[in-house]
Amino acid sequence: MVAEPEEEQAGLPAVPAGKLSPYVSPMMSDINQTYGEEFVLVGFSDLSNLRVPIFVGFLLLYLITVSGNLTVISVIYLDSHLHTPMYFFLTNLSFVDISYTSVMFPQMLASVFLSKTHITLQECLLQVYFFGAMIATEFLLLTIMSFDRYVAICNPLQYTMIMRRSVCLQMASGALILGFLEPIFHTALLSTFSFCKTHEINHFFCDIAILLMLSCTSTYTIETMTFILAVIVLIFSWTLIITSYIKIISAILKMQTTTQRQKAFSTCASHLTVVVLFYGAIMFVYVRPVSMYSVSESKMFFLVYTGVVPMCNPIIYTLKNKEFKDALKRRTGRRSQNIEQA
Repeated sequence: MVAEPEEEQAGLPAVPAGKLSPYVSPMMSDINQTYGEEFVLVGFSDLSNLRVPIFVGFLLLYLITVSGNLTVISVIYLDSHLHTPMYFFLTNLSFVDISYTSVMFPQMLASVFLSKTHITLQECLLQVYFFGAMIATEFLLLTIMSFDRYVAICNPLQYTMIMRRSVCLQMASGALILGFLEPIFHTALLSTFSFCKTHEINHFFCDIAILLMLSCTSTYTIETMTFILAVIVLIFSWTLIITSYIKIISAILKMQTTTQRQKAFSTCASHLTVVVLFYGAIMFVYVRPVSMYSVSESKMFFLVYTGVVPMCNPIIYTLKNKEFKDALKRRTGRRSQNIEQA
């Protein structure tokens, strides 16, 4: 039996015999040498003539993402009118967005500024672990937020009793714990691998799929484990979200007045938009035909869900949210008064 190429085993595009994977830099084609302890992230070095505008663009994207999400967290924390389950979960979502963006962007900015950056295997594994943990946590938080909207619309009279503070804390803590448990096993297993194909990675961060392509250790166990865990998280979260929104839409359609329907829909429209953006970006990265796969497109889609989606989340949740805008005005108004009095 002829063994399948490692790229196919990892669910990535197969590479013709005699050619390197698109994720492996052609500058280092000697596959007999073992590097093991250090990698070079090539990043966007092929666009060196655009290095300054790319760096400035990524830096602005990162700063807007962090400042926007910090604003959401600060306003919700400082304004007692927003101390409700919906805003509590939104605070957690903003924290996760800042965290997994910060796992990616400093390394990426260094890669753009320096053209190439060195990263040790240990740093690479930490990046794989924390990025996987934050993504899994975000999936679970979006699921919890859909349940919160379901209770608010379908069981409004019992909302306060069901979504009491202790329950919200348990749900948020559970999402964080499960999210950080999810990547432990495959990251630990990956740490035992040897890497002997090249030490240059044609990407701006250490993605687990790319590391598997560079490994000369059998990847069957880790691929199976990663697939099973990913399916459990995805199917669990997606099933609950779909079920919640089917019941939400059914309840909205049964409402007697247009005003009631519009008000009910507005309470979950922002969350539904974020779900579509996040899941859509993930699917574009990982669920595409081999014939449509390319390195440049992969990098751009990674940027969408690691930079653009976290940047858009605060805007989506606050742009048409009267409660939040009123709270923001109260905060900025009080600050202006304090400055004038000083």
